[in-house]
Amino acid sequence: MPETTTEEGGKPELRRTLTLWHAVLYGMGVTIGAGIYVLIGPAIGRAGMAAPLAFLLAAGVMALTAASFAELGSRMPVAAGEAAYVRAGFQSSRLGAWAGLLVIAIALISAAAISVGSAGYIRVFVDVPESVVVMLVVLAMGAVAAWGIKESVSLAAVMTLIEVGGLLMIVALGFAFGTDTVSRLPEAIPGGFSQEVVGGIAATALIAVFAFVGFEGIANIAEEVHEPRRTLPRAIFLTLAATTVLYVLVVWVALTAAPAEVLATSEAPLAEVFTRLTGASPRIMSAIAVVATLNGVIVQIIMASRVIYGLGRQGNLPSWIAAVNPATGTPLTATFVSSGIVLALALLLPLGELADLTSQVTLVLFALVNLALVAIKLRERGRGEAGSPGSPPESSGAPGSGTDEGARFLVPVWVPALGAASCLVILLAEPILRV
Repeated sequence: MPETTTEEGGKPELRRTLTLWHAVLYGMGVTIGAGIYVLIGPAIGRAGMAAPLAFLLAAGVMALTAASFAELGSRMPVAAGEAAYVRAGFQSSRLGAWAGLLVIAIALISAAAISVGSAGYIRVFVDVPESVVVMLVVLAMGAVAAWGIKESVSLAAVMTLIEVGGLLMIVALGFAFGTDTVSRLPEAIPGGFSQEVVGGIAATALIAVFAFVGFEGIANIAEEVHEPRRTLPRAIFLTLAATTVLYVLVVWVALTAAPAEVLATSEAPLAEVFTRLTGASPRIMSAIAVVATLNGVIVQIIMASRVIYGLGRQGNLPSWIAAVNPATGTPLTATFVSSGIVLALALLLPLGELADLTSQVTLVLFALVNLALVAIKLRERGRGEAGSPGSPPESSGAPGSGTDEGARFLVPVWVPALGAASCLVILLAEPILRV
């Protein structure tokens, strides 16, 4: 399929150069990073031996939302996906614009948090003030994101393989050298579900949501993916499934390798696990963590810039911010704006609060997207269009929506309804149950 480089008016357009595996590696790159390399300690501190159960709970909630994103992405394969979905579902441009701004906020705050986490690992090797390291990290990763989508995603894919390799190494070491990795499995199921236990699981599930944030970002590279109607749903589910398996295994190995209270207070919990399993220097795992966190910064800046680009092109933000550079094929202005905001947030705000805030805003956005799909399906049912293989009125005229043929990915209406309810339950229950 030839690359699309210009719009009807002759302006440069995003290039379709990404395959299914590019999209999966991009999604895993967005998802895996500070969530598991940095926040596994606080997660274990909240739920203890029940932490794997909390991650499975979060994965279940995310699976419902992933199904909604898969259908919406196959209906409307456009950049600024969430904004387009909410606008189509609620038939409100203003609400769609707010959804897009929420997406941008989540990506930028996440990138800032990951930048701070990256600086901590980098300072293990170089004695430089944290603010200087943060500045260099954000500027360098912003430059990579501006380089070109295929080049930056390919680099991110290599870094993703390294960070996933680090997690697989922890799992392999745990089962090879851990003395009770298997024998202690029954401890993962709590003996009773008191308010303290349920509150710890709910609080950990909130952090786990932060760890899973990223699979939905695949929708925002829809205009740069070959055959998005087929590719996007597959990439979303493959990303979520692979990430869930890795997270649960890594959390369990960590719990059986070191005491929960030690992991909860460690600034580099996986490096602590690596040292306890092998007796080797924690610097090896710290180096992998640096790669993981740098990768997270790149992909979050890419995602934020694509949503800014999409909103600018749709008229919700100034048109100048949607300019695509003809040489790089990337939205340079949007990328530079994203990098500047990330740098400011990273220098001003602490990691822990950003993680919880990111999860809370994400759950609100996910609930909104799920409800948008419910609204679309109910309108179609009223018109007798449910299950129609063609593009619905909501997606007609959307840039890039006619890029490939084929039936949409469809889910029953109860899936997005339950997805919205589950997001709101975690959001509201966690502060009530936590003790």
